[in-house]
Amino acid sequence: MSNKFPLAKILILVTILAVPGFLYYLLQSKGENRYKPLPIFGPKEVAKTFTKKRGKKIPDTIFHVVKSFEATNQNGDKVLIDSIKKQLIVVNFFYSRSKDIVPQMYTNIKWLNKEFKDNKIVRFLSISVDPEFDNQSVLAQYAKQYDAVSGKWDFLSADTSVVYPLAKNQFFLNALEDKQNDGFIHSEKLVLLDAEHRIRGYYDATSAPEVKKMGDEMKILITEELRKIKAEF
Repeated sequence: MSNKFPLAKILILVTILAVPGFLYYLLQSKGENRYKPLPIFGPKEVAKTFTKKRGKKIPDTIFHVVKSFEATNQNGDKVLIDSIKKQLIVVNFFYSRSKDIVPQMYTNIKWLNKEFKDNKIVRFLSISVDPEFDNQSVLAQYAKQYDAVSGKWDFLSADTSVVYPLAKNQFFLNALEDKQNDGFIHSEKLVLLDAEHRIRGYYDATSAPEVKKMGDEMKILITEELRKIKAEF
């Protein structure tokens, strides 16, 4: 009986060991990870301008951009979304008197904030749908409860004539007063905006796995934004 290992088996073994490394090399592509970019949500329209790609003229797309709004944070400072430049923004709607959904949401948002607390490219905005009750004092206490630092994580209040249309027409989420049950109806979604204030994702803030997924996708978007900044120089 021959003790030689069959050539065919050797080739199979080499292939099994080599393929993962080869795929890793392809994905790295000279130090640049190839990843699937996050989608862009909201209405869009075809622009009159074109971009040339491989010799072909491709029409540019105009995507929905969240319009600017002004609100007051937990410190009494004015926050204007247009003043937030070159940062990703995590947005949610809430009201402090909620006893069920909102505390569950903020357990997960607090974790997400902690994950990115030292990353200057990430900003959090929590917008109250109950501004009559959620005054500066209430927001300050609420922010302290969740270790929120203004300028990084702002709890915001503005008139309902601003907030409700903002939620509906800009973020495509529900936000309204529930007079029958003496409460408010609002979405439990977290919304991820890129540096151009385009919507790049919706995530269920009551779900820890969903918020973990958001954290992973934020890292992808951070890479995308950093490459844009690098390309400017």
